[in-house]
Amino acid sequence: MASDQQEHLVDQRQPEGQEQPAVAKMPVTAPSRYSSRVILKTILNRNDNGLGLAGERLVIGGWVKSSKELTKEEPVKTSDALVNAGTPTDFTCAEVIQSRIPFLRTIIKVFGGQGNNVHDKLHPFMAKLPQPKIVYLQISDGSCVQTLQIVVHSSLVPPSQIMFTGTCVLVEGILQQSSVKGKRVIELKAERILHVGTVDHAKYPLSRKRIPVDELRDHAHFRARTTTVASVMRIRNALSHATRTFFHNNRFLNVEVPIITATDSEGSSEKFYVTTLSGHQTKMKNPISMDDAASVTLRSVKASIAEKHRQVEELMRTGSNKEAVAAALQDIRKTDDLAHQLEARERLRADHANAKTNEPNVSNDFFPCETYSTVSGRLHLESYACALGNVYSFGPRFRAERSESKKSLPEMSMVELEMAFSQLEDAVNCATDVLKFLCAWVLEHCSEDLMFVSKRLDSTILDRLQSIAVGSFEKISYAEAINNLKKDTGRKFDVKIDHGIPLSEELQCYIADEIYKRPVIIYNYPKEHKPFYVRVNDDGKTAAAFDLIVPKVGTLIRGSQNEERFNMLESRIKELNLPKNQYEWYLDLRRHGTARTSGFSLVFDLLVLQATGLNDVRDVIPFPRSFGKACN
Repeated sequence: MASDQQEHLVDQRQPEGQEQPAVAKMPVTAPSRYSSRVILKTILNRNDNGLGLAGERLVIGGWVKSSKELTKEEPVKTSDALVNAGTPTDFTCAEVIQSRIPFLRTIIKVFGGQGNNVHDKLHPFMAKLPQPKIVYLQISDGSCVQTLQIVVHSSLVPPSQIMFTGTCVLVEGILQQSSVKGKRVIELKAERILHVGTVDHAKYPLSRKRIPVDELRDHAHFRARTTTVASVMRIRNALSHATRTFFHNNRFLNVEVPIITATDSEGSSEKFYVTTLSGHQTKMKNPISMDDAASVTLRSVKASIAEKHRQVEELMRTGSNKEAVAAALQDIRKTDDLAHQLEARERLRADHANAKTNEPNVSNDFFPCETYSTVSGRLHLESYACALGNVYSFGPRFRAERSESKKSLPEMSMVELEMAFSQLEDAVNCATDVLKFLCAWVLEHCSEDLMFVSKRLDSTILDRLQSIAVGSFEKISYAEAINNLKKDTGRKFDVKIDHGIPLSEELQCYIADEIYKRPVIIYNYPKEHKPFYVRVNDDGKTAAAFDLIVPKVGTLIRGSQNEERFNMLESRIKELNLPKNQYEWYLDLRRHGTARTSGFSLVFDLLVLQATGLNDVRDVIPFPRSFGKACN
């Protein structure tokens, strides 16, 4: 901070022998490098809450969070001012003073004066004079949880232009000690209004206070203006920076993997097909179908939405309680979601019907072979690990799965890495280190935001992050996990617990949340549960893979040691009936200078979920995409 401020200071010394002119006080807080405004965080996050900056002239920009308006008591106007205001002049200055000082008027009355007559004579005309207003604005610029109070006189701008929530203002003024007793110690007294971005209060979606988080999903372009989502995004930014810092400190190189690929990285995942042919319809293994007798028609759902909107308008017109209006709006949102899903299903059904008669020649497409959005970048990263050592990538990955889980979406941000000359235990150790580092980082650098979300969302966040940062992790095999679940006879699960079953999200969460109550590493899964490239253990039944599961969120990291034996890898491709031509380049890595490698994928969005206490991954992604709905 000090070095940045010094860059903006100017040497004010004059040559010897010359008179020293008066020098304006230089600002302690420098403006942003690319703007004239000062960031609120640099004022409000000081140890003295900004009080030491009193007297500084600053430019502040932000959005109104709340406001209030008070009438200002002005001193008595002169006779000239009263004349300009249209007041008759058949009275003296003494009469004006009498009218404004009740005590003096009482003395005059006692001694036989006409104090009351003077007051009665002036009052109708004084009442006609415009009453000045003082507006108190609470401003946020997104840099911190706290807001700055700005005091604006009505002579600068009409109060009606700046008081609505969401209004954007750019103000120049003087910092001063707060004029209103309370938790605020500093405020800005506005002297110039440089910009006002007005708001249509009736249509602005954030006009109401304390909007539920799930309602905000319908307004992704505005929701970052709420205190909660702003805190989540700052925590997300800190975790993103910390991720890159960890890998930089540990000498990993960043390698960007392709978003479009001709390789099915996991061999069995649902993929988004990429094409430029207008009539191209992808083949679907399980086309959408609905029981016509029991299905709800799209037309009836849209009619229901229209009726619900009419009901909301009636509730608002009649001034019904806010809870009833909020419940009605929530009902509309859910019905809108249903309509989006029905529209998507109808399109998919039509696409599937047309696919049989509308199969284009793929050779005429932009790419001469089938291409997909990348599900995982680990295979591509491995090729660079075999040349550069340790590499990582950070970016979006795509799965065309119609999951309704709160922990999964078609587009998710992933942190993936590959390490040359390493085995399963190395990948486990790296995964443990990176998770501990990220939790410690966010505790140190996001204390204000974490305190806010712990009060607003989940009071256990700080303890949970602290336990991950400094605590130990449980490490068990898949077989041990199954045995532990079998022992718990008091809990009923959706599936019968037996060796060989996949560990579903429900089972994994139960292991971490209820059995061990801390992060758990499960390793040596049955080979059938893992991708073709995972190394098969010597028993021929299990694979050298692991999952790192954390309480509340579930599986955060999936990793493995990769199969370095050419014959075994080729056998796995054949065993799973995968198109070998897709993986010839990957087999080449085994033909020419192979090395043992291991790595993992960290679901970054779930890490943000873990750090914020939210329950739905859609609430920690700036613009989430879900089945049947792609906002903005």
